[in-house]
Amino acid sequence: MNGLLRLKNRLSQRYEGIFLILPWIIGFLLFVSFPLFYSLYMSFHNVRITGTGILHEYVGIKYYYNLLFEDGGVFYDQLLPFLRQILFMIPIIVIFSFMISIMLNQKFLGRGLFRAVFFLPVIFSSGNIIERFLSQGRGQLGFLEQFSISTTLTQYLPGSWATPIVSVLNSFVLILWYSGVQILLFLAGRQTISASVYEAARIDGANPWEMFWKITLPGMMPFVLLNTIYTIVDLFTFPGNPVIASVNPTQYGPTSALIWVYFIIILLFLGLVVLLLGRAVRNTTQTR
Repeated sequence: MNGLLRLKNRLSQRYEGIFLILPWIIGFLLFVSFPLFYSLYMSFHNVRITGTGILHEYVGIKYYYNLLFEDGGVFYDQLLPFLRQILFMIPIIVIFSFMISIMLNQKFLGRGLFRAVFFLPVIFSSGNIIERFLSQGRGQLGFLEQFSISTTLTQYLPGSWATPIVSVLNSFVLILWYSGVQILLFLAGRQTISASVYEAARIDGANPWEMFWKITLPGMMPFVLLNTIYTIVDLFTFPGNPVIASVNPTQYGPTSALIWVYFIIILLFLGLVVLLLGRAVRNTTQTR
C-alpha cells in the first residue's frame, strides 16, 4: 500500500512538472524550433536572396572549416580570450552573490532596502548601458593603477592569460552588477534550510564557522549549481561578446556556422559544470 502511494506521488509530481513546463515547450515548438534548425541548414549552404526567392547552394562543411582552420581570426583571436575571461568571471559572480545573500539573510535594520539596492542593477543594466560604461572605462578598481597591478600581471603572466585577467579587473564593478538574480536565487535557497537545524547545532556547541561549512554550504549546493548554469548562459550574452559583435546579418551561411560553433561551446561549458558540480550536489545530499 505504501509503495503504491509513493508511486502515485512520484507520478503526480512528474505530471505537475510537465504541466508547468508545457507553455515553454509549446512556445519553443511554435517560435524557436524552425529558426533554430533552419540556421543549422543554412550553415551548410550558400544562401542568396534574389528577386525570385531564396537560393540555397550546398557547400558542405566549408564555413566550419574556414572558421576553425583557414580564417580563424574571430575564433582564436577574439573568442578564446573571451572564454578565458569568462573562466574568471563565473567564480567571482557566484562567490560574491553567495556571500552577499548570506549577509542579506541576516536580520538587521533596512534589510529590505539593501536587498532592493543589490537587485536594482538587474533592472537598469541593459546591454546599451553596459556598453557605454565599458567604452568609457567605468567599473575599474582604483587601486589597480595606484599599485600598478595590471602592469605586474602583464609582466609575469603569459599574454594569453594576462589579457583576460586584466580585462576582468578593469570591469570588476560592472561584473558584480550581474549578481542580482544570483543573489535572489541564493536568498530563496537559504530559506529552504530550516532554522531548527541551526538551533540544534548551536545547542550542540557548533560555532558560526562550523555551521557554515556543515549546514549552510551543503544545503546551498543545488543552488550553487543552478546559479553557475544561469551565470554561464548570462555571460555568453555579455555586451563585450566578440561573437555577437561579429554577427553579419547579410552573410547567412558563415554567420550560422559561427553561431552553431558558439552554441556547441556553450553546451560543453554547461556539460562540464553539470558533471563536476552535479557530483558535488549528489555527495552533499547523500551525506545530509
